Amino acid sequence: MSSGDEAIQAAEERAASTRDRNLPQFEDLPIPGDTANLRQGPNLNDACLALLPLVGVWRGEGEINYSTMEKPVRFAQQLTIAHDGRPFLYHESRSWLLDDEGAVIRPAAREVGWWRPQADDTIELLLTHSSGIMEIFYGKPRNQTSWELGTDAVVRTASAKEVTGAQRLYGLVNNGDLGYVEERAMVGEPMQPHVSAYLRRVVG
Repeated sequence: MSSGDEAIQAAEERAASTRDRNLPQFEDLPIPGDTANLRQGPNLNDACLALLPLVGVWRGEGEINYSTMEKPVRFAQQLTIAHDGRPFLYHESRSWLLDDEGAVIRPAAREVGWWRPQADDTIELLLTHSSGIMEIFYGKPRNQTSWELGTDAVVRTASAKEVTGAQRLYGLVNNGDLGYVEERAMVGEPMQPHVSAYLRRVVG
């Protein structure tokens, strides 16, 4: 079997366990609900076609590191990217820390926001973090399966740590899995690698 055939077979096997799953739906909601499954719910708005591969629910693990940390920290994450048929995507990330054996220590970072693609291929990404940070990213697709963004503005509450900038790169890797890396400038340190993760599709 060729590598191309193997990739197609692997994709079909993954889809068998994810194609019928979706976000919980309220049947009495009088407007379209969010869907993370392109086979269900409203059609994806044409404005979002450049972001189509991101739609789904993704889970996996990654690593947090920074020059101010004694050592890297393992974490797990669920990332939801969904839509309701309008020209934007909903973004929600929930993370939890793991010990060296992979057991859950406690809940960690949360963020919610919106991907807003524009007619000139620019992507606006608005994110609000539970830690009191609000960020506006701008970027563009690098190709059909990767997207690079950097902050244009960062706002924080009085109780939040100092953050002055961030950059993110998302991309599909290894037969449709999602990887991303983030660089961040904070607490007086220059921009540097901070987070990386590898996520597998569980919905869509």
